[in-house]
Amino acid sequence: MAIKANDVVALTYRLHTVENGEKVFVEETTAEQPLDFLYGVGMMLPKFEENIADLNVGDKTSFELVPEDAYGEKDDRAFAQLPVDMFKETGLPPVGEVLPLQDNQGNQFRAVVAEVTPEVVVADLNHPMAGKTLNFDIEILNVRPATEEELSHGHSHGADGTQGH
Repeated sequence: MAIKANDVVALTYRLHTVENGEKVFVEETTAEQPLDFLYGVGMMLPKFEENIADLNVGDKTSFELVPEDAYGEKDDRAFAQLPVDMFKETGLPPVGEVLPLQDNQGNQFRAVVAEVTPEVVVADLNHPMAGKTLNFDIEILNVRPATEEELSHGHSHGADGTQGH
């Protein structure tokens, strides 16, 4: 069954970034814990979905996504200066720590500590993969039509459709 809109896809992937022509391992999934998602509803990067369109169970593919087709280029303006008072209960975070943050509308996101001074903690708000070329090795494990419940919820309920929230 070839992948099409409103199918649930289960796949394994091995992700590398490409830095100075060299592949750097980032993460991978396994057949026991695959990535599953509702295809064609905007859950995945559009170019990721484009590269697996029409594949079938058992198919394997490899592809690269340049930054503009993935998480964009790194934005040098996407830094926030957080007052050190924000950290009086938890203590100042070290450079490189991931901070869970929330904006004025209640949206949650993460930032990486780029610098700590006596006055501010400088947080990088760019996506961690911004500016990076991504290399994927994919194997399609399962493709099935989404259930009505999955379609109404807008996401997969697992590779077999039985996982709850």
